[in-house]
Amino acid sequence: MATASNLTPTNCSWWPISAIENDAGKTHEGEGDAETSKPSFKAKDKLVLYHWTQSFSSQKIRLVIAEKGLPCDERDVSLPLAEQKEPWFMRLNLGEEVPVVIHGDNIISDYSKIIDYVENNFVGELIPQLMPEAGSLLHSRVLQYREILESLPMDAYTHGCILHPELTIDSMIPKYATAEIRRHLANATTELLKLDNEEPQLTEPYLSKHKKLMAKILEHDNVNNLTKILIELSMVLDQVEAELEKRKLEYEAKARSLHNTLQA
Repeated sequence: MATASNLTPTNCSWWPISAIENDAGKTHEGEGDAETSKPSFKAKDKLVLYHWTQSFSSQKIRLVIAEKGLPCDERDVSLPLAEQKEPWFMRLNLGEEVPVVIHGDNIISDYSKIIDYVENNFVGELIPQLMPEAGSLLHSRVLQYREILESLPMDAYTHGCILHPELTIDSMIPKYATAEIRRHLANATTELLKLDNEEPQLTEPYLSKHKKLMAKILEHDNVNNLTKILIELSMVLDQVEAELEKRKLEYEAKARSLHNTLQA
């Protein structure tokens, strides 16, 4: 059985047929044939990604997979339809969220661990290496900014700004969106408790998920906390922009130096 944020071997013998046949388990038309035709990969190399298009964490994994050019079956888990609360997904990820990757007998259910797994297990002359060489200055810089960016509470920004559009500048968020997100959060708690009664073997993950959801609702609806983290976000983005500009100037200087050397 897979546990949250861990890579766990499994033979997936319990995998529900419905999870593959319904919308949550649907492979995008045409993608499978195109990917399996790639000569540099074998069938065992193919990843299965359970994700939601608008999930920030899912977007990070899709970027990594695309940059490395890996074959992948993408299967949508609709967050608006609460498919992540369905028993088949809870058994896969024990109360956590998308994304989830299956590779052979391995299930990886934490986006940061997925990134490391994909980077470390898919290597070769024709496969791009996304991380700089360990021990190099660039490697330490990447790790530093990865840690900073991964610490950002993206769901708090999203839900908080919808709940309190007055905190945003020139907000385009319609009023009905605020009411809708409040209704969705309220229904989510009720639905989790209902599913807990229907699936007693999943009581622990359902109750854990409910506890986390209630904590998030309080956090995301706290104006003082939202103001604080939005100020911190602005500072982080300024820091990242400054770092990117610094890297740009470094690369331009190296390019000029190389050009001058070749011209000499």
